[in-house]
Amino acid sequence: MTQPIRIGVLGSGNGSNCEAIMEACAARAIPAEVVIVISDIADAFILERARRRNITATFVGPSQFKTKLEPELETRIATLLKEARVDLVALAGYMRVVKRPLLDAFAGRIINIHPSLLPSFPGLKAWEQALNYGVKFTGVTAHFVNEGVDTGPIILQETVPVLPVDTAESLHQRIHAVEHRLFPEAIGLFAENRLKIAGRRVETM
Repeated sequence: MTQPIRIGVLGSGNGSNCEAIMEACAARAIPAEVVIVISDIADAFILERARRRNITATFVGPSQFKTKLEPELETRIATLLKEARVDLVALAGYMRVVKRPLLDAFAGRIINIHPSLLPSFPGLKAWEQALNYGVKFTGVTAHFVNEGVDTGPIILQETVPVLPVDTAESLHQRIHAVEHRLFPEAIGLFAENRLKIAGRRVETM
């Protein structure tokens, strides 16, 4: 049995992906445990989800920026994660671009889930981007995080069809359902030491 890894989750909103990860851990579907949840939004529901499971929930902020954190705040997050002895950082609806303090502290150990088939439709509201563009398929991508916006090496992807009757809300709901399955799967592969980054590619062993 693989020794469970310790996960720190960063999120800015509702936290449904965080809930999926915590459920997978609790069910022992993946060899991992969430030990700390950190949000840049003081009243983000993701913090309440953590508290309900007796997991450390911490707000770090406020920030004067919308898309990044000041270096001192990001350094604070890195310190909290290190103090919690985190092996992997999972970005679950975290609406900030990760910068050097965190990237340096957890190089090759930060995973994000994105609601499109990257490199198509990076950034915010990717499901709306896909719907407005008129594509027939979009999807979900689990990837390692680097200094770019949704540009890190891809771990897993799964397609989601865009239906003629879709609204942004209905498409987003179906994408969410895939995210809730794909994110724990990617974390499980990491926890089992089955991922190897080779340039732009991620090899599954």
